[in-house]
Amino acid sequence: MIVKTARTLMVSRLDLFNNEELTYLKGQLNRAEMAYKSNTIGLEDLKRATVELEDCVNRLDPPKSFPAFRENYYLVVVCIAVVMAFRAYFFQPFKIPTGSMQPTLYGIHTVAESYDQAGLMDVQPFRFFKWLVTGTTFNVIRAKKSGTISIIGNANSKKPGYTPIFVAGIPHYVPNEVVEINQERRLPSIKSTGIMSGDQVKEGDVLWSGKIISGDFVFVNRWRWNFFHPKRGEVMVFSTNGIKPVQQGIFFIKRMMGLPLETLQIAAPNLLVNGEPVTEPLRVGQISRQEKFAPWAPNYAGFNPGGKSYPYISGTLPSPQSKVTLGPDQYYAIGDNSFGSEDSRHWGPVPERNLIGNASVVYWPFTSPRLGLVW
Repeated sequence: MIVKTARTLMVSRLDLFNNEELTYLKGQLNRAEMAYKSNTIGLEDLKRATVELEDCVNRLDPPKSFPAFRENYYLVVVCIAVVMAFRAYFFQPFKIPTGSMQPTLYGIHTVAESYDQAGLMDVQPFRFFKWLVTGTTFNVIRAKKSGTISIIGNANSKKPGYTPIFVAGIPHYVPNEVVEINQERRLPSIKSTGIMSGDQVKEGDVLWSGKIISGDFVFVNRWRWNFFHPKRGEVMVFSTNGIKPVQQGIFFIKRMMGLPLETLQIAAPNLLVNGEPVTEPLRVGQISRQEKFAPWAPNYAGFNPGGKSYPYISGTLPSPQSKVTLGPDQYYAIGDNSFGSEDSRHWGPVPERNLIGNASVVYWPFTSPRLGLVW
């Protein structure tokens, strides 16, 4: 065994040993091999040759402390490097944060329920396994202190998909969709409880309770667009850097509806490209015809003008009369949930340099009816 170890050491470290070290190792190795092959050498001489070879190997390659830990550590580092390279160049996981792509893809959504409706599966450790399989958790959000409610919107939320609600300066995060505008007082309020900005609450009061269903998790294909041009109808993930006045440094997911040098206009429920209604590929046609894409899904609402836009940003479609002509490196992004998506209709085209890749597969939650290919 020690002879095999010495041979391996000599081959693997050949370029690292100096002449003196290499001569020393070869000499001890030759003596040991001759001793093992000899029929006349005594047992003591054989042991001495073995000990001398072991001493030689340990001098030239001292044993490392915690060898098992080192081996496992190196294995973990290599695995992490492989995963990071895979993520950076091939397929990147992405979480759908909002409902702008419904019903094709779902962001974080909720079912309001009374705080006392939690069952056995909503208690640890069952709660974790329920979430692991279904992506669903039962949450009760209570005021951490007494004070005045302040709902400031989700534009700069630190938690994508959630709106911060402040009570005595302490943030409490609720899913975006549970916040609405009270029609009478024109103030942000929380659905189901009716609590709105300016109201007083006591410590322990329930701000909102119910089921929170995690948004779909998808793999984004980062390599495809390095070899093929993006196509209309692909679900695109892109960076917001340089797109104003959108929050910078985050990622959006929309459907690619306009390609470079095309002229776009919206005549609800149709999208017009160069003056003609677009019905291909299939999913785009389903949106414009206001069809279902699956038996369980609601109908698409069709395309509609943005309504709200930013006047100092060119390339928006705020009205049926508006037209946009894209530049040679610009793409137009519109959410499938046309009435609930802030997209290029509001803040203009997406530069080609911002494109990350196309969403290809929903891989979690496992019980999602959308599990599988994205198209």
